[in-house]
Amino acid sequence: MLRKLWFVGVVALSVLLLAACGGTPGPAGVAGPAGPAGPIGPQGPVGTQGEAGPTGPSGAEYVGSAKCSGCHKDTYDTFMKSGHPWKLVPVVDGKAPQYPFTELKDPPEGYTWNDISYVIGGYNWKARFINKQGYIITDKPGATVSDTGYLNQYNFANNLIGKAAGWVTYHSGEQLKYDCGACHTTGYKPTGHQDDMEGIVGAWAEPGIQCEACHGPGSLHAQNPYGIALKIDRDSEACGRCHRRGDVTSINAKGGFIEHHEQYEELYQSKHIALDCVVCHDPHTGVVQLRQAHEPTTRTECANCHFKEAQYQKNPKHAGYVDCVDCHMPRLAKSAWGNPDRFTGDLRVHLMAIDPTQVGQFSEDGLTSKSQIALDFACKQCHVPGTSQEKADDVLINMATGYHTP
Repeated sequence: MLRKLWFVGVVALSVLLLAACGGTPGPAGVAGPAGPAGPIGPQGPVGTQGEAGPTGPSGAEYVGSAKCSGCHKDTYDTFMKSGHPWKLVPVVDGKAPQYPFTELKDPPEGYTWNDISYVIGGYNWKARFINKQGYIITDKPGATVSDTGYLNQYNFANNLIGKAAGWVTYHSGEQLKYDCGACHTTGYKPTGHQDDMEGIVGAWAEPGIQCEACHGPGSLHAQNPYGIALKIDRDSEACGRCHRRGDVTSINAKGGFIEHHEQYEELYQSKHIALDCVVCHDPHTGVVQLRQAHEPTTRTECANCHFKEAQYQKNPKHAGYVDCVDCHMPRLAKSAWGNPDRFTGDLRVHLMAIDPTQVGQFSEDGLTSKSQIALDFACKQCHVPGTSQEKADDVLINMATGYHTP
């Protein structure tokens, strides 16, 4: 009987304990540390590769002036008659290059056109020649002894100073690399050798000064002409990158003339540097082709700005046959021919201001020009010493002083 009561008591106590466990749960404890990572599952099936997306934008490339002519034919046809494209001309199939206004019949003595890779110039003033190794021709073929008198540069005739066409020397007898590509070609790079010719310094996209030399590489513009514009730089400094010889504060001279391609240096000496070259010059048209067409060689006239000076000339004999440029832009520079005794070269200068008290034009050593035009060149191109038109210096000074002042 006691055993039965004891069992009942144990069961009752167990029921009470179980009832106590059914109360509200307490707060969660702190999470224990993460267990070790499980094993890596098998790789899923490889999907098929999609098509490649479109190529992203890249830098523009040079396409050549012929490509530009497809849309800009009139401008291209005009430009190709100017001098810029003819600064460096390839010889193709052993035939002489064809120029707009001049003709080159033969290369230097001893050479055939098959021996020539490029002609430097040839448009109007002169021509030099590059051999198949890239060197400027300065000597006879296969010469073992240098000939300093070898005639290697061809000058075209200049009737203004009575010079017939003919051959002259240019660094004759020297070995001369061609390193003028920066101003004679388009897309020039100073590294490498064009056409693998060791004598040529650098490489280029196109010979001559072509459209992209000023407007930049045009491949992106050609693909999207309305969406991508080309560079248009009207600043005279853009022209001055090539129309100069080093330091713009000094005008280089040699042999009694300013050296050619120094127009920017000349402008730099005067208040005309404030003007852009395109004020007077159409960059697509050259002076030579305008002269050939009997058209004005500039877009504006001196009198448009200097109208007061144009209204009065101290010497009435000059009126009607002496133009502004005859005195203010004399032929003080030389590219091919020049006659120092007549103070006449073959290029007009861009100095323009005349100093009536200055007779001599150059420094004592003859290597630089003064910043103003001297009476030697302003007056003595017509009043040539030793002729019936000669005038004494004091007479010229007196006439030039206050020449345009009423």
